[in-house]
Amino acid sequence: VDKDALDTQVKDRKIQEAAEKARNEELANEMKQNDKIMCMLEERQKNDIRNINKAITEFQKNFQKPETRREFDLSDPQALKKDKPARLSDDDPRCTVSGLQKFMGEDLNYNQRMKFQKEQLREWSLQQQRDWKNALADQKVADDLYDKNRIALDQKTMEQQRKEEENRRAVCAATKDFNRTQAAEIAERKKLEKYQKMKDDMDEISSLLQGDLLSENPEQAVSSFGRHRVITDRWKGMNQDQLMAIRYSQQQQVLEKLRLKEEERQRDAEWDRQSIQVARAQLVLERHQRRQNRERRQALDNINAELSQEQKSKNIYLKEEAYSNFPTSQYYAQFNTTSR
Repeated sequence: VDKDALDTQVKDRKIQEAAEKARNEELANEMKQNDKIMCMLEERQKNDIRNINKAITEFQKNFQKPETRREFDLSDPQALKKDKPARLSDDDPRCTVSGLQKFMGEDLNYNQRMKFQKEQLREWSLQQQRDWKNALADQKVADDLYDKNRIALDQKTMEQQRKEEENRRAVCAATKDFNRTQAAEIAERKKLEKYQKMKDDMDEISSLLQGDLLSENPEQAVSSFGRHRVITDRWKGMNQDQLMAIRYSQQQQVLEKLRLKEEERQRDAEWDRQSIQVARAQLVLERHQRRQNRERRQALDNINAELSQEQKSKNIYLKEEAYSNFPTSQYYAQFNTTSR
């Protein structure tokens, strides 16, 4: 196991985990900050709504009192206390032809009352317009602040993504460089191992070639109990006298085999001669029936005889050639066979 490479990988993994942890902590802090900003915006919006509602309530309390309403006369609790006899003025307010009171719009201060009501209405409209403009201005400020915060948040998010992309590219580049370095180291190590193995193999081959096993040193087979005894697993062959004796025995065997083959050849020749004579006798008997076949058979028999003679001559030549190149191991095998 390559401990240095493993330690380097563990160290790189720890550095990567620390960078990942720092990036996660930074993202968590950024999210906390964004949550705080959102909470502040929500709180401000609630305060704005509360202030608007409070302003509306104050306006209604100050400028829209119940007694200022047109129909307040119908539900005024002090109506009886404030009630006066009808028409105290205008000549004779109490005296009416039919006993009816003044109808709506027939009071003496009608013009002043209408003027006051119009003025009051105008003031109310102006106040509502001012309140509406203020509310719109506050809403616009809130929207602008929200847009600014959202843009700042988007910019921070984009910056964070850009930093993460740069960190990721840096990590990828570092990993790629590390892998390239590690691959180069592995290739160099394999090259050295291959060279060392080749050197070891050459040393082993040289040692085997120069050793007693392949050099066939006959002295290594000599037993410690005497030179007439040999160690069987180290014996490398016989000496020259033993080989000559074996060769002489093999030559005698070859000569004997040649003699036997020559006798067999002579028997075969005699058998062929007798066969030819029998065939000729048969041809004479069948001449009137198979004249053409006799000629063909005679020619074929002559060719076969010549081929047989050539084959036998060739066999004799091959046997003589084989005897001249007969291996020592076969001599020894035949010697053992003859001895048995």
